Amino acid sequence: MNTETRQCQNCKNPFTIEPEDFAFYEKMQVPPPTFCFDCRLQRRLAFRNERILYKKKCEAPGHAEESISVFSPDNPQRTYDHQAWWSDTWNPLDYGKEIDWSKPFFAQLQEVWRAVPDIAVLNINPVNSEYCSTTEGNKNCYLVFGGDFNENTLYSTYVFNSKECVDTYWVSKSEFNYETVDCISCARLSYSRYCDGCYDSAFLLNCKNCHDCFGCVNLKNKSYCLWNEQLTKEEYQKRMKDMHLGDAKQIAELKRKFADFSINFPRRFARLIQTVHSTGDNLEQAKNCRQCFDVFGGAEDCAYDVLAYSRIKDCFDVDRAGLNTELVYESSSVYPGSRVFFSRFVFNCHDIHYSYNCHHVSNLFGCVGVRNKQYCILNKQYSEAEYNELVPKLIRHMKDLPYTGKQGRSYAYGEFFPVEISPFAYNETLAQEVYPLTKEKALARGFSWRDPDEKTYIPTLACEDIPDDIANANDSILKKVIECGHKGRCEEQCTKAFKIIAPELEFYRRIGIPLPKLCPSCRHYGRVRQRNPVRLWSRSCQCGGLRSANGTYVNETKHFHDDQSCPNEFQTSYSPDRPEIVYCEECYQDEVA
Repeated sequence: MNTETRQCQNCKNPFTIEPEDFAFYEKMQVPPPTFCFDCRLQRRLAFRNERILYKKKCEAPGHAEESISVFSPDNPQRTYDHQAWWSDTWNPLDYGKEIDWSKPFFAQLQEVWRAVPDIAVLNINPVNSEYCSTTEGNKNCYLVFGGDFNENTLYSTYVFNSKECVDTYWVSKSEFNYETVDCISCARLSYSRYCDGCYDSAFLLNCKNCHDCFGCVNLKNKSYCLWNEQLTKEEYQKRMKDMHLGDAKQIAELKRKFADFSINFPRRFARLIQTVHSTGDNLEQAKNCRQCFDVFGGAEDCAYDVLAYSRIKDCFDVDRAGLNTELVYESSSVYPGSRVFFSRFVFNCHDIHYSYNCHHVSNLFGCVGVRNKQYCILNKQYSEAEYNELVPKLIRHMKDLPYTGKQGRSYAYGEFFPVEISPFAYNETLAQEVYPLTKEKALARGFSWRDPDEKTYIPTLACEDIPDDIANANDSILKKVIECGHKGRCEEQCTKAFKIIAPELEFYRRIGIPLPKLCPSCRHYGRVRQRNPVRLWSRSCQCGGLRSANGTYVNETKHFHDDQSCPNEFQTSYSPDRPEIVYCEECYQDEVA
């Protein structure tokens, strides 16, 4: 098997299929993809709404109450609240359909999908945390998305086992964090990224085991440092008294200064911890993994995966999977599973094709909402012998009569669900975060779009009138409808206005930071932009010997290549046109270790 270059049927750009890819497709007995990596991931993410919440009536028999939902009131998808969906008062097999051999399979699946009730919002065992989504075990949390087992945490995404955190993204085992991204085991930390074990600090980048540091980059096991200058404890405390971190104007100036300061330090080409023969970014304990991102807790023989944890093996094109998942292809949210094909949101399952929201199941093809069953097709029960006879026939049918979607895209067996089946508009989903599009471009590419509901409220406090100093914000701010600084003119799901809630104000006062001037959605998108894209470029190390290639950083130690340019090359998520100085692992460790 040789490397092949093919044209993506979606974006029309060329993409490469490696020999290892062909070996996996042969092992799984599936055809090679016709979409490139980006288009495959974009299509899967277009089925996932985490952050856009509505109020919608529960449609379970005997129910009519409104509940929080990821489905808008005008969305035709039938929805039940969490308790009703998990009850025994309804049977998913009641919606079963006979296979219609005259119609494309995906058209039949869409009919079942729309008929079977879906869960209004996935929010497992919340305590006073009603306004959270895709979460479990949160207490006293508000607008937490994709995060589990947190307490008193607000406006955060992918936050785990943390307390008293506000406006965080990819944070775990932390407390009293504000505006931190990619941080673990940190306390009383603000405006920082890529920190581990740091506390009582602010404006840090790539620091580990540091405390009482401010405006520092690439430090380890340090304390009382200001702008990377080592001070005594007394001098540090004296100079920090001049920092009034409760004033919005000073914070804005410090953000600009830190951005200009930190750009002069080398960045690690990729965060690869205990990895062997692997490429990607944010990988831990990965072996033989290619082009994978945010994979933690063990992975082996995988490719094109995004966000996985707790041991996965032989998984290609999977996002959000874990707990000993293996042999999965083109699927999303598998916890755990084995031999799962082209499916989404399946738990404790094996031998699953084209199924959604199924639990404790096996041997399903084209099923929705099925629990504790096996040998079902389109939610209809079959015997084992009937099922084994029908599945090969159905696969041939999908190849012979493919579904044709918008823009003439063809979906035969081997492709994930067509975008037309997604119950969400493009701008409601994570696809808009990772691959942002305007309304015009989204519609032109065959995605649906939902214009935001018109807000009837009128801001009672203009953005420019928000008190700059937290000391001047009295309790009357809790009654104000505050104008977002973007005023709805951005592409960040801006709500145009927002309110400060009591626990939030208490948090700002306790750690001494100013009130925000953007709505929670715009603040979230600002954190999203701090992370690198899920894409790799081939580059050379920018260490020029005694200093960086651009001359702005002077090396502090002697490297293996002496005064010559480093010969190392790598794949990195830093594009060549970005201003950061990118070092290989050896040169970076020489400077930071």
